[in-house]
Parts: sequence; structure tokens; C-alpha cells
Amino acid sequence: MMTSRFHEYMELTKPRVVALLVFCAVIGMFLAVPGIPPWRALVFGTLGIWMASGSAAAFNHLIDQRIDKVMARTAHRPLATGHLKPRQVLIFALALGALSMVVLVVLVNPLTALLTFGGLIGYAVIYTAYLKRATPQNIVIGGLAGAIPPVLGWTAVTGSLHPFALQLCLIIFVWTPPHFWALAIFRRDDYSRAQVPMLPVTHGVVFTRWHVLFYTILLVLVTLLPALTGYSGMVYLGGAVVLGVGFLYYAIRLLNPPDEFFAMKVFNYSIVYLMALFAFLLVDHWVMEPLVQHQGLVFERSA
Repeated sequence: MMTSRFHEYMELTKPRVVALLVFCAVIGMFLAVPGIPPWRALVFGTLGIWMASGSAAAFNHLIDQRIDKVMARTAHRPLATGHLKPRQVLIFALALGALSMVVLVVLVNPLTALLTFGGLIGYAVIYTAYLKRATPQNIVIGGLAGAIPPVLGWTAVTGSLHPFALQLCLIIFVWTPPHFWALAIFRRDDYSRAQVPMLPVTHGVVFTRWHVLFYTILLVLVTLLPALTGYSGMVYLGGAVVLGVGFLYYAIRLLNPPDEFFAMKVFNYSIVYLMALFAFLLVDHWVMEPLVQHQGLVFERSA
């Protein structure tokens, strides 16, 4: 019984979604400094960001409980099935969010806590409670909350904002619409039944497919920024180009898909794409940093 209840509360935190967010935040930590980030920022920053993300996810369950009950994708959630009560979910979400703020303020830094709190409010309140039901551009406008993890990772380590961290935020911000619209195409009947104005419901599947392609083209261009501005090198650039070509293939193929399930293939590829892209950033960082230090040492000796 205890194990079952634990799993139900864990499901409230959307573990797979939060894992991707935390992964991007951790990459931001490693990119912020040469070598390994300070253990305090790495451990407690990751913990605090995870708890805040889990709290936002739990609030999402609470606010979306009516929608979740009528959508096949979400009907199994513990609040939708009645395994947990709204009061239990509310207490859990508040406690997890409050604890995340304590960890970040006391053990990391106030800037990271402030930005994390902004992301929590942006997702749980602005997106879930308002934008999701108000406009088919919900995922575009509300995407900033889900794009902020690399910035949080960077500030957790350095205590300050940096243009490179904002570039990483921009990449996830532009990645979010084609990622989510691919899912929305496949689940459009669910969203229609729940009366959620997702783009495929309000403007049709063909219109949405073209928007997936347009945003994918924009995404490929945006992912070149770290290399063009000198923050990353050829390792990242090569990886970004190859991954981008793959995403473009899926987006173009989606215009005339072989079957109804192809939209889910695009969705799944988009997740692999983002993880691989950030992995290339980290590998490039570890490859280029020793080269920069070596060149600096040679220059000092020659001088």
C-alpha cells in the first residue's frame, strides 16, 4: 500500500518530463564553468530545480483534473482515477514547491530561487490555468516556462545571468512548439473532446503540420547561434547540423505522413534531438576547454 501510494505521488511529478528539464539544467551547470561545477551548486541546485519542476507538474494535475478525466492519454493519472484527492495533491504541490524554494534560497542562491519560482508560476498558473484554455498559441507563449532550466543551471553555479544561457533557453523555447504540436496532432481527438484549443483542433491538421515545419526551420537556425557567437566549437556545430537535418526530414515527411502514427515518431525524435543536442554542447565544452587553456599557456610562454 505504501509503495503504491508513493508511486502515485511520484506520478504527480511527471518523472519523464521533469527528467528532461533537469537534464537540461544540469548541462547548463556544466557549461557555466570549466571542469566539474562546485558540488554544492550541482547537488542542491539539481535537487531544488527537480522539486520545483515536480511541484509545477503536480499543480498541472490539480488544475487539469477535469481535462485529464476525458483524455485517453491522461485518464490513468492518480487524480483523474480518484486514487488521490484534490486536497492531497494541493498539499503535496505546495509542500514540494515551498521546500524547493528553501533549498534554492539557503543552499544555492536567491537569483536561482527567483527564476525557478517564476518558471513554476509560468507553467502552473499562466500556462496551465489560463493560456492552455485561452488560445491555440498556448504552447508558444507558455513555452518560456519550460525553456528556463539551462538558465537555472547556469545561475545555480555562477549566481548571474549570461548570454550563452539565454541562447540555450531560446533553443528550448523554439523547440517546444514542433515538439508538442506533433503530439497534439496525434492526440487531437482527445484535445477536442476536452475542449482544449490546441492548434490541430482550432486550425486543422494540415495547418499544424506546416507550422511544425516552419518552427523546425527556425529551430535549426537558432541552434547555430552557440557556434556562430563563439560559445561552442565544431563538435557542437557538426552535431547540431546532423540532428537538425534529421528533424527537418521528420518535419517534411509529416506534411504527407505514411500513417497516423508518424506524428508520434516526430514527437519521440524531438525528445532524442534535444537530449543529443545538449549532450553535444557538453562534449564540445569538454573538448574545447582544454584546447583553449593549452593555447593560452603556449601564448604566455611565447610572450
